[in-house]
Amino acid sequence: MTALNQEFIEKLRFNEKGLIPAIAQDWLDGAILMMAWANKDSLKKTLQTGEVHYWSRSREQLWHKGETSGHTQRLKDIRFDCDSDALILSIEQIGSIACHKGARSCFFNDISENPPEARSTFLPPIADSCSELFETIKDRSKNPKTKSYTNSLLKGGDNTILKKIGEESAEFVMACKDNEPESISNEAADLIFHLQVALEYHNVEWRDVLEVLKKRRS
Repeated sequence: MTALNQEFIEKLRFNEKGLIPAIAQDWLDGAILMMAWANKDSLKKTLQTGEVHYWSRSREQLWHKGETSGHTQRLKDIRFDCDSDALILSIEQIGSIACHKGARSCFFNDISENPPEARSTFLPPIADSCSELFETIKDRSKNPKTKSYTNSLLKGGDNTILKKIGEESAEFVMACKDNEPESISNEAADLIFHLQVALEYHNVEWRDVLEVLKKRRS
């Protein structure tokens, strides 16, 4: 980070204790991972090192996220809101664990009637629809269900999966040729689904695809 990049710090509106809320967001799928507090010193340290530092209110000192656990956060970008009193840190979460309780995201509680302690696993963070779809496909692969279309594709292997990709590709092309927006959207969704099934069958992560797209965009 250059010195010029630090100039935004002086534009921020810190509270009476010199703090500002900082939300950590996954740089690829947009999942909200955690919220903590930052001050001028922690932001400067973050920009200098490229790894996120917060301010610990309980210890009253700088907090290098992941210093003891190894679950550090590599900074990708910083944005602040229209009132300049809140931050979003776009980060790469090392180890895929942001919460001190071992979850990917601290936001694993919802407003359902089932208390968190009644669940065997943490709720995954809300992410983009494609990322959530891929996680469902992965779950079907690990925990097959009777009459599951996804499982029937995975069981059929490349012969079944690639045949469907070919069919869906042709249908997408024809929808585009006919210039039918609703059909184009539906066929695109079908194509993405079957592509993701192929990725899971070949043990390729959807995040790997997102990372390629990010690199190409930049």
